[in-house]
Amino acid sequence: MEQIIQQMLVEMDALRQKGEYRSLPVIAHCDKRVEVKDRSMLNLSSNDYLGLASDDNLRQEFSRTLSSQSEDFLFSSSSSRLLTGNFTVYAEVEKFLASLFEAESALVFNSGYHANIGILPAVANAQTLILADKLVHASLIDGIRLSKAKCIRYRHLDYEQLERLLSIHHQNYERIILVTESIFSMDGDIANLRRMVEMKRQYSNVMLYVDEAHAIGVRGKTGLGCAEEQECISHIDFLVGTFGKALASVGAYVVCSNTIRDYLVNRMRSFIFTTALPPINFSWTLFVLRKLKDFEDRRAHLRCLSALLKSNLETMGYPCVSDSHILPMLIGDSRETVLWAEKLQRKGFYALPVRPPTVPEGTSRIRFSLTSALTMDEVNAIFQPNETQR
Repeated sequence: MEQIIQQMLVEMDALRQKGEYRSLPVIAHCDKRVEVKDRSMLNLSSNDYLGLASDDNLRQEFSRTLSSQSEDFLFSSSSSRLLTGNFTVYAEVEKFLASLFEAESALVFNSGYHANIGILPAVANAQTLILADKLVHASLIDGIRLSKAKCIRYRHLDYEQLERLLSIHHQNYERIILVTESIFSMDGDIANLRRMVEMKRQYSNVMLYVDEAHAIGVRGKTGLGCAEEQECISHIDFLVGTFGKALASVGAYVVCSNTIRDYLVNRMRSFIFTTALPPINFSWTLFVLRKLKDFEDRRAHLRCLSALLKSNLETMGYPCVSDSHILPMLIGDSRETVLWAEKLQRKGFYALPVRPPTVPEGTSRIRFSLTSALTMDEVNAIFQPNETQR
């Protein structure tokens, strides 16, 4: 045992030397600001993209809808949904999601991680080929690894390569599943879903899996994500999203056909063998979903903030591939990235370094994650000299 502990200590020391050691921060939250080590800073690392989680008026409005006598007020489901943990509000959320997306069905999960590690192993077998973008999220990679499918990771957003792979392999497998994010979480760039749909429609055995975790709420005319924006919702077989980012709640969903939903209920291990989220969480989720179309002003403001920060980054000599509210400042060296983060924090901006293994070696970056609660002046001040947010 002592030898194992020593090995762990050696590995952690090596991480420190490379500037890649992590520890959990102690954070106090106050609206769009955070307090860390007695320093108050503007939060530039939040996934609260629409500013809903910090909206006190919204919380108060929701609280007035609650009754302590209602099952929706319960703080625990106490069981999996297949036993005694299937409350009415879960079905209400799923029915409302299906209506929003004009789809046959939907199924909710405890988290985006639960969704991504569970769906692919459930629907993929040894006669399945998964073609996944090189930069898909770790949860999708884990789901692929848990499946029995063969996987080829095509170069990031390289649709010519993807077309070649489909042409070569489509006759050799019972089914092929194309896997992508819509907005990629580290670079903020966006998949061409329309083109992927066109590829899929050329072959009868190809399915499309799209993770909209960073797009739901903030993209599309009514906030339904990049699939709405690119007008291809109905052609995506597994349209996955989370409630824990722009929608300010917790959990995840897949919009799909009735058959796929029933199949997942019977085959998806991360759905079957877990206690369901508390009913009160889904009550809040439903409350927010019903207001989603009304947040266009917030979405428009977020687009303006993003354009401003991208322009400022490029002016400073940091080319930015992002077309979204996630904007990387690519620095490269992990230790230098940590120093940049510390400099920004001293100025009053809580921006965090992203380092390997989250991103490949040599691509460490500051990842700015904007929310509509910010102002143009606040974003413009990030790189202004001698400016301290108070």
